[in-house]
Amino acid sequence: SRRTDVVTELRRQLMAAEEEDSLSYPPLNVTTGNFTCILFYASNFSLKANSSVLVDLTNATFVAQNVDISASECSDSNTTLSLKYTKPVNGINNLEIRFLMTNKFYGGSARKWSTLDSVEIVQDGEKYAKFNVSAISAPAEYSFHCQLVGTSSLYPARLVPSNSEAKNWDVFISELQIQGFNIINNQFSYASDCTGFFTPGIWMGLVTSVILLWILTYGIHMIMQLTTNNRFDDPKGPALSVPQTE
Repeated sequence: SRRTDVVTELRRQLMAAEEEDSLSYPPLNVTTGNFTCILFYASNFSLKANSSVLVDLTNATFVAQNVDISASECSDSNTTLSLKYTKPVNGINNLEIRFLMTNKFYGGSARKWSTLDSVEIVQDGEKYAKFNVSAISAPAEYSFHCQLVGTSSLYPARLVPSNSEAKNWDVFISELQIQGFNIINNQFSYASDCTGFFTPGIWMGLVTSVILLWILTYGIHMIMQLTTNNRFDDPKGPALSVPQTE
């Protein structure tokens, strides 16, 4: 029989290779020395300021790479991905977006988990917006992937405004994949997806099945309560008298 660690490593390499082939452009990487410490990818990375000014950062981040990542920081426990843009659109001279991640040990699962704790937006060095992040975490050895991440309440992973300035921004990120710890061979590790096993469709099917099963059980129970007569009239004898108590 194969060793479990060998099978896991082989699966991780195959998944990483498939994910890399599926990318239309390479992910953004932050290096310290000769080692990559942060990988970041999105098929669409856009912001909207004051519900009117659309800021599309996809090309500047991944294709043209007109982004300054020198302020990014990496460590074993805390990682910050800093993306600085100069004049991304008319009316905004400087824009910085920070992704703050932590790597902690949790006794309940007896392992370390990497978590994207917050996202910060700084416009022109003075307007500061902060978002708390929900449902973005993965085992420390994995990367995180989600189809839709943003401020919309319909997204599986949501950015929740935590100050008044954050309410002026809308964030849209599709096909997000990010990893800030334990990067091997400059590639994404096996991705932990934000979509859980129990999707809304599965929950609807389970609830419907439970309701139908309850109706069936109730019907069988009522049928089992039916009783038949054990006395019958004899046409040649006296009429059968049934007491009211029966």
